[in-house]
Amino acid sequence: MSARERPALGVDTEVGTLRAVLLHRPGDELKRLTPRNNDQLLFDGLPWVDRAQDEHDAFADVLRGHGVEVLLLADLLTETLTTSGAARMQGIAAAVDPRKLGHALAEDLAAHLRGVPAVELSAILTAGMTFDELPIGTGAATPSLVRLMHHGADFVIDPLPNLLFTRDSSFWVGGRFAITSLALAARVREASLTDLIYAHHPRFRGVRRAYESHTAPVEGGDVLLLAPGVIAVGVGERTTPAGAEALARSVFEDGLAHTVLAVPIEQTRASMHLDTVLTMVDSDTVVMYPVVRDTLSAYTIRYKDGLVAIGGPEPFLEAAAVAMGIDKLRVIDTGLDHVVAEREQWDDGNNTLALAPGVVVAYERNAETNARMEASDIEVVRIAGSELGSGRGGPRCMACPLARDPLG
Repeated sequence: MSARERPALGVDTEVGTLRAVLLHRPGDELKRLTPRNNDQLLFDGLPWVDRAQDEHDAFADVLRGHGVEVLLLADLLTETLTTSGAARMQGIAAAVDPRKLGHALAEDLAAHLRGVPAVELSAILTAGMTFDELPIGTGAATPSLVRLMHHGADFVIDPLPNLLFTRDSSFWVGGRFAITSLALAARVREASLTDLIYAHHPRFRGVRRAYESHTAPVEGGDVLLLAPGVIAVGVGERTTPAGAEALARSVFEDGLAHTVLAVPIEQTRASMHLDTVLTMVDSDTVVMYPVVRDTLSAYTIRYKDGLVAIGGPEPFLEAAAVAMGIDKLRVIDTGLDHVVAEREQWDDGNNTLALAPGVVVAYERNAETNARMEASDIEVVRIAGSELGSGRGGPRCMACPLARDPLG
């Protein structure tokens, strides 16, 4: 696609026609998962990597088939590391931790990585490195107790298997990008890779930041753009009240929103993000886990005439409709049978990616939820996800929209 044909970057809703998206094709980082470390690395099982790649390739092809430009994170990372010395230094600094490795080993490893070809460095930054894989001679000039005492399979640089879920480390508000602060140690470094791509890749030259936090956690899976100027932020396991408030004040000051709804969610694995219990499937419609339909609440943060006001809590569906300027938010639930609804919520039935108003991508296994959406005139494009879902994420989690059309 030529530069002239590329869509203008910017997103102001969840459902405007999707034009460009950032994905990460699962790679060797998934092969690092073992029964010993999968819990620590936030996976519920050990995915069959070849099948996960096939499923992801099919997902990307679905998007391309609907006219979406698909940008792959690994390609962008390699291109950035090839052309920018500053990006290379940033990526290495984030990956090589003297607190873990000691100064001697950290300095030797960083010096080695500065001379590694971009393709190899990109792979190391995403898939990690074990002590067995340390280059011969690294640390030899300066003795390293850390190197002597670690097992060979231990990680010098941790892998990033959750990089698959590109929604979390960044999101777009209007024509700007936000770099998040990921809550759990296994994911913290993901944002550094997204950050260096946005900062140094030519595709994003001139684009400004909407928000960046290195302290209060905010994750992209908790952020829903309900309507132009209206943002919902889940507050639970991954995003804190301080993070939600900091995001609200930042987007207010930049004129990117006038209302932010802070939505408390249960702090459990099953509902780690707001988009695990609801996503938008049309401009006035959500698919929603019925267990939370009547209990989900919101604190409304408004900005007017330079002043911030906070009200609530009140029922989420009512607060959202008022903020969006509509009479009522239509709800499609994931089934009235409690067991079916719970199973399909766990399997990301509520985690859909809108291709356009009323057209969404969803995992094929959530048959009841998909049928209920279709009965409500939502077109469902089904994809396989038996292996992709082992990290607890659906189509929305796997996609960071870079460009959507405004709603007409």
